[in-house]
Amino acid sequence: MISVNFSVTQHQLVQAYGLDNVVYFPQGSRAVLDARSASFLSLVGLPHSEAFTSRENVEDPYPAGLDAVALGGHCDHYGLPCPAESRSWWMLGCLFTSLIALDPASGKVYAFPGGSSGHTRTPLHRDIESLVYALIEFRKLEVDQADDVDPEELSGRFKETVGTFDPTPFADEESQWNLSLEELEHGIW
Repeated sequence: MISVNFSVTQHQLVQAYGLDNVVYFPQGSRAVLDARSASFLSLVGLPHSEAFTSRENVEDPYPAGLDAVALGGHCDHYGLPCPAESRSWWMLGCLFTSLIALDPASGKVYAFPGGSSGHTRTPLHRDIESLVYALIEFRKLEVDQADDVDPEELSGRFKETVGTFDPTPFADEESQWNLSLEELEHGIW
């Protein structure tokens, strides 16, 4: 295992979501995954919440023999189209209404918006660490929103904080983050 320093720590993730809501991936289970992403997923993990649902779904288990990690296997199971070049990507979970997948070669995170033809994918984060950083900041936003902090203030703070770490989440006007923040500002949630 390579030694990697991350800006986002396991402690921050557990503090935001609680230990029971963190999913870890076994190290070395897939040789194709870039080393930095593999280390992050096994050491820091991914949160599991209402906003980001991890690929682990005990209420809708995959049949035996199906590769539930690969995006192609997930799409086949649900009858969804999947671009050929994305079939081996790692299915991480769902962010609101978008499937979230990791390109194991580049380490970049992409969103496949719900209701799309399956061929539409949007770059969402430069890497897995950026995704988790945004999810931790989103958790803080959820807490403050419950405490009646002004939605536009929350949205602006989230965009500034997350955009400083990685501008990718807001580069596409139709990204899942931009759409969700717009809903927040208009009082939809």
